[in-house]
Amino acid sequence: MKRFFLSALCALTVGFTALADEGMWLLPFLQKMNAADMKAAGLKIDVDEIYNPDGQSLKDAIIIFGRGCTGEIVSPEGLIFTNHHCGYSSIQQLSTTENDYLADGFWAMSRAEEIPVPGLTVQFVRSIHDVTAELTKGLEKASYDKYTATVAKRIEKLQKKWEKQNPGKKILIEDFYGGNQYLLFVMEEYKDVRFVGAPPSSIGKFGGDTDNWMWPRHTGDFSIFRVYAAPDGVTPAEYSEENVPYQAPVHLTVSAQGYKEGDYTMVMGFPGSTERYMTTYEIDEMLNVSNPNRIRIRGERQEILAEDMAASDKVRIQYADKYATSSNYWKNSIGMSKAVRKLGIRDQRAELEAAFTEWASADPAREKYLRALPLIAEARAISMPLTSDMQVMIEAIFTSIEIGTNAATLEKNLPALKDEQARKEYVAALYKDYNEATDKKVTKRMIELAMEMISEANMPAFITEEVEGRFNGDVQAYVNWLYETSVFANREKVDAYLADHTELPADDPAYLLYKSTADKYAALATQIKEPAMMFAEGHKLLIAGLLEMDADGKHYPDANFTIRLTYGNIKPYSPADAVEYNYYTTINGIMEKENPNDSEFIVPARLKELYEAKDYGRYADENGTVRTCFISTNDITGGNSGSPVLNDRGQLIGLAFDGNWEAMSGDVLFEQNMQRCIDLDVRYVLFIIDKFAGAGHLLDEMTIVW
Repeated sequence: MKRFFLSALCALTVGFTALADEGMWLLPFLQKMNAADMKAAGLKIDVDEIYNPDGQSLKDAIIIFGRGCTGEIVSPEGLIFTNHHCGYSSIQQLSTTENDYLADGFWAMSRAEEIPVPGLTVQFVRSIHDVTAELTKGLEKASYDKYTATVAKRIEKLQKKWEKQNPGKKILIEDFYGGNQYLLFVMEEYKDVRFVGAPPSSIGKFGGDTDNWMWPRHTGDFSIFRVYAAPDGVTPAEYSEENVPYQAPVHLTVSAQGYKEGDYTMVMGFPGSTERYMTTYEIDEMLNVSNPNRIRIRGERQEILAEDMAASDKVRIQYADKYATSSNYWKNSIGMSKAVRKLGIRDQRAELEAAFTEWASADPAREKYLRALPLIAEARAISMPLTSDMQVMIEAIFTSIEIGTNAATLEKNLPALKDEQARKEYVAALYKDYNEATDKKVTKRMIELAMEMISEANMPAFITEEVEGRFNGDVQAYVNWLYETSVFANREKVDAYLADHTELPADDPAYLLYKSTADKYAALATQIKEPAMMFAEGHKLLIAGLLEMDADGKHYPDANFTIRLTYGNIKPYSPADAVEYNYYTTINGIMEKENPNDSEFIVPARLKELYEAKDYGRYADENGTVRTCFISTNDITGGNSGSPVLNDRGQLIGLAFDGNWEAMSGDVLFEQNMQRCIDLDVRYVLFIIDKFAGAGHLLDEMTIVW
């Protein structure tokens, strides 16, 4: 018995209680929960300078960039730093074969040259409020169904109240710890964001897929934008030539003074999603179902895209962002499964679950917690085959077969556009990044995978009735007919049809492909509602019980794309026996990796000139070279891309852009010895802007400590 409790305590320590560098901490609780530890780790400023609920702080310089990244304001006039891969879709959107900003880079040499990016937004967090008591009062003994229904009604009412009090702002109410806590965020969105600069992909994406998630790294992963406001410099506004640069009340100071091993670092940003409370049942599903599905489908689609992109510059530009988006989490899934198995995370969680069950059984007052794991187990057993089919529909059909998504998009949005010119422009924009021949190849292979991977009972009707019915299972024959028959096969067909018709054909085979899949998906979504509620109840109970079980520990909620702070130190690591990794890389490594025959490792001529002349200026380190990247022990995940890496004085020393391959299981468990955040050295950013691009005027508007 004593041996069991010792091992259970070990599992609890590494699987639940936050360790030294672990934790994606909520800003309102830093002063109470983390201040002492942050000071002990090396922080020299007061925590109120990071987050101040009653005034301005570093928090006010951190933004949500686009749909899923972080950025930071680095000048009084709204200049934004973020990752190159965060700005990639915007850069691709603005690129043409005549102005290929992906391949050649871009630098605005004046405000007049800054390019508006349609659809790109940034959001600031204006304030954060704990509304847990207001939402859960009197529900301590309520059933889970009553609890969730009541809380949902209260959230709706509270949101309307805050929207009335804060006109023009967005009100978000998010749950934490499985629904045991709620915070309200007052957000302000700016819709006039302009492209200012980015290095060519040979710098911003150096190493490509080969180096993605890897250390050592030499990628100059940054891009620059600017947020604009109404003529008052403050109020959000739609794009207008009358708009002016946003007058930022807070911007980050940039430190060009460097760092050394052991220095304190902190990262503030918007981590997207973690599952640090994942049970063995969810781990089994991830390892045996969801990751294999994603790896197989995306891998086969990417092979087709890569072949066509290599053969045509036009297709390369059209599909650059689609390929990069797909590839990122394809490789992540491969690394995640490998690391989870190698680190024995399932066994650790099984030990924790055994300890939890024994703890709950030891006191009648804890009896309610005994329902948690059985609820999760039953929910997963019911939902797993259904969610697998749903995942295949998403991966193979909704996000891969563009003729279908284009049809659905036009059917939904075109009727609202009454002006003929507006309709033509909408169609042109939709088909700008579409190549019929490529889509046709992808469609054939994706349908084949769907037929193989979706259960017979849940097969979409277009497969059972058309592919298997009319065409006797001949996928190629169906695809040929689809693209010959459908109005949505290309822009020309859509334009020609709209010239003679006011409405799109509801019986078009491409639209029916999408709709029949959507109908089946909706039916499955209805079926998983009950097990999803079971899981949510079990998850809430489990987390509440774990928090009570380790009441003296410090715990943080899973990431959910709300603003967080992590802190740690600059530190090397050893990934394997007799292998030692330094904590930084230099421009020398770029030249060592150069391969003119590999598009991922081409080095621009101008960068080689600077290297050969050792023309580094004041961006060189004490050894006379330029550092490119460094690693720290900060706890990050997707969404943190573009987040500022700050030193002990809250000054910008780098941009977080990746995690390391050996710890790809980080979304499930923070691996203390191995996990590292890969960061871009801000001195390399400044070097590229100034020496490589000749855009030193951008540095003039920053506050830089030399």
